Order: sequence, then C-alpha cells, then structure tokens
Amino acid sequence: MSLLGHREFKNTLYGHFARIGHAVSAPKRIELLDLLAQGERSVESLADAIATPVRNTSAHLRALRLARLVETRKEGTRVYYRLADRRVEAFVRELQSLGHARLAEVEQVTTLYIDRRDELEPVTLRDLERRMRAGDVTVLDVRPADEYAAGHIPGALSLPVAQLKRGRLTLPRDREIVAYCRGPYCVYAVEAVTLLRQRGFRARRAADGVAGWRERGHRVDVGP
Repeated sequence: MSLLGHREFKNTLYGHFARIGHAVSAPKRIELLDLLAQGERSVESLADAIATPVRNTSAHLRALRLARLVETRKEGTRVYYRLADRRVEAFVRELQSLGHARLAEVEQVTTLYIDRRDELEPVTLRDLERRMRAGDVTVLDVRPADEYAAGHIPGALSLPVAQLKRGRLTLPRDREIVAYCRGPYCVYAVEAVTLLRQRGFRARRAADGVAGWRERGHRVDVGP
C-alpha cells in the first residue's frame, strides 16, 4: 500500500470526522442519542418516545449506526439499540453544553418551556449529594420504569410521571422531594414537581439527571 500524500491524508481524515457530523445533522438523531444515554431501547420504544413513525426512526438509527455511534442486538424479531460507548454520551452532553453556551436561542427556548414553569431554583447535583448523605430528602426518578431499571441514582424511588398522574401517593411529607429525569432538558421532572406541589408536597426538581450523576464519577444502580 502506497503512502498517502499530505492533502490526501487530510481529506481522508476529515472526511471520516464528517461522518459523525452528518450522522447528527438531524434533530431527531440527537434526541435518539440522548434517549439511548438512558439505556438500551427497542426501535418501537424509541419511535414512540420521539413521536416519529417506526420506519423513519429506523432510518435515523441506521445513519447513527453507519457512523458507529450506536450498536444493535436482536431478540426474536425485535431490534434493540444502545450507544456504542460512553464517549458517545459525553459527546452529546458536550454538544448540548456548547449549544447552550453559543446559541442564544437554546437558552431562550429553555427559559420559555422549563424555567417559566418552575418558580423555584432547581437543586444542583452537588447539593443533592449533600442532602442525600444527610438523609433529609426523598429522591424520585420520574422517568419510565425501563429507564429506571437501566440505571438510576442509588436510593432513588421509581415513580414515573404517568403513574404519578393517576396513582395514590404514599410519600413522606416530612422531607422535601427532589425529582429528576433524563437531564437538564427533560420535562418529566417539571411535570412531576407541579403535580406533587398540587397535592401538598414540598418538591423541587434536580438540575440534571442520571447522565450528569454518572459524569460526576458516581455509580448508578441497575435493576427495578
């Protein structure tokens, strides 16, 4: 095999880098990666989560797989997707952080949809750690049960928003409740806190979710 020239090397190298840029050029694909950071999901489950037909969702997932950002396994007729490794999760987190820092529109839409729905400051993960050690807080994971089983903050109780909307609550009232979901742009925690306050509980949302918890070097528990 002959050696590459300088320009051929650069063209080839940056062409491969561009494969990742192309793979995440569609908003739905970034959302899919964000969802897969919570754990492995079937195509049907992902399609439902992003409100997109299964056929279109499969096409988005194929593009991500071609860029080697996701991997698959089959179970009968179902295909399950997962992130290729934790560096993909870190990439998505950094992309979100960069967007928030450089694009005023990101902060504007976040303020309109999330911040204005909650008059109280969210609890930082650092503060949540401290309060968990002190034992003066009840931590709720309000994501769907399968995401909780795939990985959750140790000691957190699973109470999906859908269940919270229809169920009787037996939560302690002598401690503040902190609800968390997927990350800083997940709306489940906002909905959960609103519902809890309507029922007389002292509740606040966490500023981040499992991905942020893991990013801080903490372990997550697996299982229902």
